Amino acid sequence: MSISVRVAQKGDMKAVIKLINELAVFEKEPKAVEITATDLERDGFGENPVFHCFVAENRTNIVGIALVYMRYSTWKGSVLHLEDLVVSQAMRGQGIGTILLDEVVKYGNQLGVKRISWEVLDWNEPAITFYEQKGANVMRDWNVVHLNEKAIKEYLLNL
Repeated sequence: MSISVRVAQKGDMKAVIKLINELAVFEKEPKAVEITATDLERDGFGENPVFHCFVAENRTNIVGIALVYMRYSTWKGSVLHLEDLVVSQAMRGQGIGTILLDEVVKYGNQLGVKRISWEVLDWNEPAITFYEQKGANVMRDWNVVHLNEKAIKEYLLNL
């Protein structure tokens, strides 16, 4: 089986959103995805794209994605954030995740970032093992903190 990785194009976003939804089901949040392919097309392409995406494809289909964007660390400087690395469930275990992560690391190096960071669910032991085998430090003593849209509005009402 031949897998190639390339930078995503606007026309790929329908396949990308399909994989994002597949990830949401895997992460036990099947109704959490609010964005659409149209949102991805708007936000990822044009004059000021807010993310960069790689797609892995076999001869006929996109079977994996890695979506990244820039952040800034007050301790380290420029950081590349890996929002999602997704391989279609039917294609897992074939090295596609490694190929995608390789591209992310090469891209981060080209950008001169000081760190590449991402989150992984604490129950996703196969992913944790995969990342640790690649040399990543899974920081189990940190908690992810979010203010969702509703919480933002409530926060602002209390100012």
